[in-house]
Amino acid sequence: MTNFPIYQPTNPPTASVIIPNWNGAHHLPVCLDALRAQTYPHLEVIVVDNGSSDGSQRLIEEQYPEVRLLALERNLGLTGGNNAGFRAAQGEILISLNNDTEADPRFVEALVEALRSQPQAGMAAAKMLLFDRRDHIHSAGDGYGLDGIPFNRGVWQRDEGQFDEAGWIFGGCGGAVAYRRAMLDEIGLFDEDFFMYCEDVDLNWRAQLTGWRCWYTPQAVVYHKLSATGGGPLASFYTGRNTLWVLAKDYPGGLWRKHWRRVLRAQWAVSREALRAWRGEAARARLRGQIAGLLGWPRMLRKRRLIQAGRRVPDEYLESLLSDSSA
Repeated sequence: MTNFPIYQPTNPPTASVIIPNWNGAHHLPVCLDALRAQTYPHLEVIVVDNGSSDGSQRLIEEQYPEVRLLALERNLGLTGGNNAGFRAAQGEILISLNNDTEADPRFVEALVEALRSQPQAGMAAAKMLLFDRRDHIHSAGDGYGLDGIPFNRGVWQRDEGQFDEAGWIFGGCGGAVAYRRAMLDEIGLFDEDFFMYCEDVDLNWRAQLTGWRCWYTPQAVVYHKLSATGGGPLASFYTGRNTLWVLAKDYPGGLWRKHWRRVLRAQWAVSREALRAWRGEAARARLRGQIAGLLGWPRMLRKRRLIQAGRRVPDEYLESLLSDSSA
């Protein structure tokens, strides 16, 4: 039997939007102006500044006095920045939002309504479109392959309505997702060892393992400057490392035994492709990331014991969330 938590929020709940920022002063006006235009009235906006040196803090203080500024002394990454904002927030619903985004006016309202109408949901995933090509999809929520490869649903596809139906999915992309505070109080925040990339995938897994579900909310639209918050060798390294760490921490033992060949083939395919493109800096970074991921497995396996001990759902349910292919 699958034991899903049932949660009833207060009426109406306060929503807190947490925006990690590092030297993103050139992105903040578009992001914050869009939040000023939100239709949901019970809204708190927090910018967590990761030790920027580009005038981000002064911009917020002078032009956006309604925004709570949480100034950190150093860059704690997307994980540490978001977590600092989560801890400081007053809201019952906590929304993680990248600084290089522009939210539709009903973005917050749609996410709040999703969590209010779906008491089993601990997460509500937004529909993310490309900022410069607004008829193309960046993410219709997170997917995860049986081969252990995470992916953005619908990435690069032209938006022709194929992701306009709400429903249960694996998880939300951390660039635009709402979390129920009650869920985070139970399962914990982002794993700060990840720093950036796949931290949302890890949290999706921890939520699903304990019975919290994710409701895809296509009415919550946000436009994302895809490469602005990362990319290139940096993204390749952290993706290579953290993909392996998610497998070590979260992938259920029963599915490991069933699909281990598929998982190994997928990782070898990534390595082989990187070796073929060895002259490229990003390819070398991906291989370094895979090596770092393997070296970090003992630490992640220690975390795995605690995570798997808290499971409430069977392998059959978890397998139903996963895809045969990460395409």
